[in-house]
Amino acid sequence: MNVEEYARMYEAEETQWWYAGMRAISLSLLAAQWPEGAPEGRLILDAGCGTGNNLAHFRRFGRTVGVDLSDEALRFCRSRGVAAARGTLLSLPFRDGSFDAVTSFDVLYHRWVEDDRGAVREIVRVMRPGGLLLLRVPALKMLWGAHDEAVHSRHRYTRREVRRLLEGEGLEVARLTYANTLLFPVLAARRTLDRVLHRHGSDVGFLPAPMEWTFRNLLAIEARLVRHLSLPLGASLFALARKPATAAAAARG
Repeated sequence: MNVEEYARMYEAEETQWWYAGMRAISLSLLAAQWPEGAPEGRLILDAGCGTGNNLAHFRRFGRTVGVDLSDEALRFCRSRGVAAARGTLLSLPFRDGSFDAVTSFDVLYHRWVEDDRGAVREIVRVMRPGGLLLLRVPALKMLWGAHDEAVHSRHRYTRREVRRLLEGEGLEVARLTYANTLLFPVLAARRTLDRVLHRHGSDVGFLPAPMEWTFRNLLAIEARLVRHLSLPLGASLFALARKPATAAAAARG
């Protein structure tokens, strides 16, 4: 990712509609899995943590640790007061079975993750038996645009691709849901217009206040919906999966 993108992320992540909305959906999915809150000893890794905003919010569920390749991202993590180490999805600097849960948001699709199966395999390695993975990736090739180029995207995924990827590494997929569904027509039109007008650059930034409020609240509606149902279409794709609790279960899979 461009170094400038990290500064934009740091400034936008807490309140900008997309970041706030995606975080609300992530928190909703995790809360449905962990209604009891944060039992002592639960350890959560955010793989590709960026500037560390999610690490701060996920503390309600357990102790959080991040990992990121970018020294700039780690500098922002330190400024937030969250724990993070340098590493990549293909070489996580942790022992086997270290974490009760791993989250990874919009990382697997990057160009530097040349082997997405290898990255998932590495995530599974550091998960404890019975551990949880919450993954988010950009969805649907038809939405490819200037933003993907700006953030060094390699691929946008479908539900079938993600299921095949996770199950291929022995995970049991519990949920697959698209997100950013209610705004899908707007986003699709924006991508088409960007291509026609040859626009460049990322989408990170603030919209006029009424649009920020509207878009953020539409994603808040989705955050409530995904606790009970899977959305059929959207610009992002979330997956919840578990590592089998025993080696025998993994062998059966």
